[in-house]
Order: sequence, then C-alpha cells, then structure tokens
Amino acid sequence: MSAITVFSLGACQNGGGSGSAAKTAAKAESSQKTVAIKVGDNWSSTHPMAAALDNVFKPMVEEKSNGSIKVELYHSGTLGNEGDLWDGVRNGTIEIAIVGTPMNQEYTTMLISDWPFLYRDLDHAKKVWTGSIAEDMSNEFHEKFPTTYMLGWGPNSARTFTSNKQLTSVDDFKGQKFRMPSNPIHMGIVENLGSSAQVIPLGELFSALETGVVDGQDNGMVTVISEAFYEVQKYIYETNHIISTLEIVASASFMDGLNENQQQIIRDAAKASCETAWDQYIKSVDTDRQFLKDHGVTVTECTAEDKAKIIEQIKPLTDKLYSENPWAIDLTEKIKSVQ
Repeated sequence: MSAITVFSLGACQNGGGSGSAAKTAAKAESSQKTVAIKVGDNWSSTHPMAAALDNVFKPMVEEKSNGSIKVELYHSGTLGNEGDLWDGVRNGTIEIAIVGTPMNQEYTTMLISDWPFLYRDLDHAKKVWTGSIAEDMSNEFHEKFPTTYMLGWGPNSARTFTSNKQLTSVDDFKGQKFRMPSNPIHMGIVENLGSSAQVIPLGELFSALETGVVDGQDNGMVTVISEAFYEVQKYIYETNHIISTLEIVASASFMDGLNENQQQIIRDAAKASCETAWDQYIKSVDTDRQFLKDHGVTVTECTAEDKAKIIEQIKPLTDKLYSENPWAIDLTEKIKSVQ
C-alpha cells in the first residue's frame, strides 16, 4: 500500500518544465498516490455541519475515490480558530476548512451571510444557499481569493440571544454585555438595541459566560447545546435575527493538484454535506428548543410585535449597510425573491 502523503501542487511544480506540463505531471502523480487531506472546523461533532463532515463528506470522498483520498477531520478548533483556518486555507497549509465570514472586511459581499432578517424562514435560507445564488457567489469568491475555492454554503444557525440576566423581550437588552463575533453587523445589532459588544473567540466563550465577563451571547440553539452554554446561561430569546451560513473553503493549490475525477468527488461531497446539514439543522430546531427547556433554560420566542421593534431599532445599522455596500440592494432583493 502506498504511503500517505499530504499532496501540494507547489511541490510538483518545483520539478521543472513548463507550467502546463508540470500541472499534467502533478495530476498524473496525484492519481497514483494516496492523498491525505486535513479538514478543520470550530464546532463539536454534534453541530450539523461537523456531523455532515463525519457522516457524508469523509465516507463519500474515501469511497468514491477508492481510497486514493484519505480525509482527516479536526473538529472543535483543533487546527486553530476561524481566522487561523481561513489563513491556513489561503496559504495552503490546510486543505479544507469550514468557516463563517472572517474575510468580510476584505470582501464585504460576505456580509450577506450575516444580513439581519433577510429570510422568510429556514427553508427559504436553504433554497438560497444550495441554489444558483450560492453558485454565483462561489465563483465571485474565487475571483476575489484565487488561492481558494468555495465548495459549499451550509447552515451555521438561526441566531438567538442568551443571557444570565432576564431576556424575554426587546426591552431587556438595555445595559447588558454580549459577546459578539468580530463582525460589524453582529456588533451593530446589540449596540442599536442598547447593549454593549465584546469580541471573544468561541473557544473562550464558555469561560467568559461562566465568570460573568459578559452577560450573554448570540448563537443558534444548536450551538448553545453543542458548546454547553446552557450550563452557564439562564435565558434564551429566540429572535432568529440572523440565519447565518458556514462555508466550505478549499485551498486552490490542493484542489488544482488533484486529477479531474478527484476534484469532482470533493466538490460533490461538499455539496451533499451542505444539503444534509441544512436538512438536519432544520429538523433539529424543535428538538433543541425542548432540550433547553428540559435543562432549565427559559426560552422565549420573539413575538411579531417585538420583531418589528427590533427591525425598527436596528434601522441605523441596516441603513448604513445599504449606503456603504453598493451590491447590497440588488443581492438582498434577489435573495428575498427566491421561492
């Protein structure tokens, strides 16, 4: 049996010859070697995206490639935080990573992944991010970041707020401290609602909640469960203010070094993983809500009246987003029109 090696295009190109000849040689060599690929994420194995990597991506790639590709999965930030994973994929030290939008300051179109109150429901979000809009955005992403390929758009979650202080209505936000991702949309929402925002890495968040560094945070109920935040939070306010995505991003040097069949296997497995993750996530919401209630958390669903109040209160943020991003009106209208 061949030894397992981590394959990189750069190593083959150093062998000399013209660019096309070297590329042809690289692909021929890759078809004869067993290629080991590292796939990293920041989620526990119970998160729908992480579970889809375990149950769909890895077995599908290894089976369809007849064992020529071995998938090594690293959950829960083993390969680093989201920024580390993004940097690793860009520079080719990590073959594939599942990230949110750490690149949104360089490429503001990625803010669409965190746009507030954009979808009718979860099924609408799934149709958007497994359809033609996702395909077009993936192509544009590669143009912006040519050292990467976007392979799929899966679910992060419909984000809810949790807190140790009472949080059962829009009026309860005033004066509270929330951990938020390093993202202007997330931070702007809580600031518009009268709260303060503090950026804390996900891996440090449990401790920050437990020790009172912050009162609460925003994530989907699936993450509240997978990261055990329910052990250190008393209230969940089910605002669903953002239905966010997680992207499967691959190193271009890795992908380009594979033969065409291997590339297609990985692309197909990524697409299948995202579709499965969306389906499993949508099915999990009611179960997750009941789990949290059973563990003593007060779960309050946001009323239509409070939702309207939130949308009105965050209007300074959304007005700013539209004014600063010329692409935003057309893209949000396209998304809203998906049936």
